[in-house]
Amino acid sequence: MDMGIGSHKNYRLLLVEDDTVIAEGMKLHLEKWGYEVICAEDFGNVLKTFAACSPHLVLMDIGLPFYNGYYWCAQIRQFSKVPIVFVSSASDNMNIVMAVNMGGDDFLTKPFEPEVLAAKVQAMLRRTYAFREPTNIMECRGLILDLTDATLLVNGRKLELTKNEFKILQLLFENAGQTVYREAIMKRLWDSDCFVDENTLTVNMTRLRKKLESAGADLPIQTKKGLGYQIGESS
Repeated sequence: MDMGIGSHKNYRLLLVEDDTVIAEGMKLHLEKWGYEVICAEDFGNVLKTFAACSPHLVLMDIGLPFYNGYYWCAQIRQFSKVPIVFVSSASDNMNIVMAVNMGGDDFLTKPFEPEVLAAKVQAMLRRTYAFREPTNIMECRGLILDLTDATLLVNGRKLELTKNEFKILQLLFENAGQTVYREAIMKRLWDSDCFVDENTLTVNMTRLRKKLESAGADLPIQTKKGLGYQIGESS
């Protein structure tokens, strides 16, 4: 098998492993083969890290703080087909079956030789990306905005967005926690020299808020009087 060092620099891996010694060892070895490796640090919100790095493959431990690896695999599977390889010392048949049922693509038993890890990763990437690209997503407050089909994942359900609703949310997600000026939103929505009444933006924002509320989305869009809008804290 040809596994020349430096041949995989276009691939980004997300490692979800709470044992820092094991995680660092895996990261160092995979980086020798040219992969970019991001280690999850916030085990209470793995989706946030997933969305931020948009990985080509996930290496997922089973025993994790807050929620186990099966939970995060199921969450990722709601919006992405990215390959997920479980890495665990719990290698009995029940755990392997559970891993597959929850959407995992492969299972690697600890302890393992570093070369076996690299070979498994390479084989999975080769099978996957001969025909498929990773999902392009953004995350905010546990909600997933899918840039490929202009939908918002809310409590496991996909919410269809209009063109303007999608553009507004994308801009707010990009600037979460900061005020987005009305002028910036209007330019994103109507990128032309023609005059657009500000009331049109207000109408669009009202419709978007109602749609989010009806879907049960916890995404408070606050009005900053005289300035614009901001994703704030729940009241």
